[in-house]
Amino acid sequence: MSTVTTSGTWAAVTPTPPNVSGLNTGHVSWGVPVGGGKSGYSFSGGTIEVKTDGSEQTLGTFTHQNFPIVGGGVNQFDVDLVVRIRFQEDGSDRDFSFRFHHFETPNDGPTPDDEVDLPTRVSPESVTIDGEKYAAVITGFKRNGEIVNKFFSPENGANSADVVAVLSRVGVPEVVIATVCHKGEVKYTQADEYVEIVNRGTAHADISGWLLYADDPGQNFTFPPGSTLKAGQRIRVYTNEVHNEWGGYSYGSGRAIWNDKGDTAHLHDAGGALVSDFGYGTEAP
Repeated sequence: MSTVTTSGTWAAVTPTPPNVSGLNTGHVSWGVPVGGGKSGYSFSGGTIEVKTDGSEQTLGTFTHQNFPIVGGGVNQFDVDLVVRIRFQEDGSDRDFSFRFHHFETPNDGPTPDDEVDLPTRVSPESVTIDGEKYAAVITGFKRNGEIVNKFFSPENGANSADVVAVLSRVGVPEVVIATVCHKGEVKYTQADEYVEIVNRGTAHADISGWLLYADDPGQNFTFPPGSTLKAGQRIRVYTNEVHNEWGGYSYGSGRAIWNDKGDTAHLHDAGGALVSDFGYGTEAP
């Protein structure tokens, strides 16, 4: 475990929208304002304890300042962030690079919220700790206690979320069950129950044929052929709902899968080996 301080600068915007300013600082902005101001991103770091045991940590706080602008026809572009991590033990600095994808939506219509995605979650740079090479992996945006894959911002305001990341060994996937939402809000069927699975590693994982097991006979979900969990990606397996933004996986069950009082969820690979288990609820073993 190491104590580090983080800071960030925005290195590039590609393709370039009009009126870009603030490159190589902690706040980059763009666009011709229509009333309020320019839109843009900021990143603020802090002091954290970095572990190499797969624990997710807050890398810093991402803020999207979203105002109506004229974008000159460039409504989708990539924004590159360089996060500098200073290890306090020896004062050394390491830079880790990531890419955010921005979708500047029309200011009116059915979906006016701007969208921020993470197409590049694994830093190309690495650091050697105790003889092992580790890269930084962003596993999502954390808001109100929930970690999500994408970030949506309404117009005319600032919207913030923690950027959650993990130090993982280079070239290795690490798939784990992150949480079990075992009490759905849909009456009787609890169709909105789900299990969330995350790849905290630096390499993609082929999860075709993997089995999610609810600790009761007949409550198995097998991932179909071609299922891949990208590095840093989170997916959910719902009881009886399909959410494409979470991978589109569902048991298709007309009754609840997960015990309201608690139990254990198990994830096995295609060969039957246990990959991860997760105790949930008040009666978890």
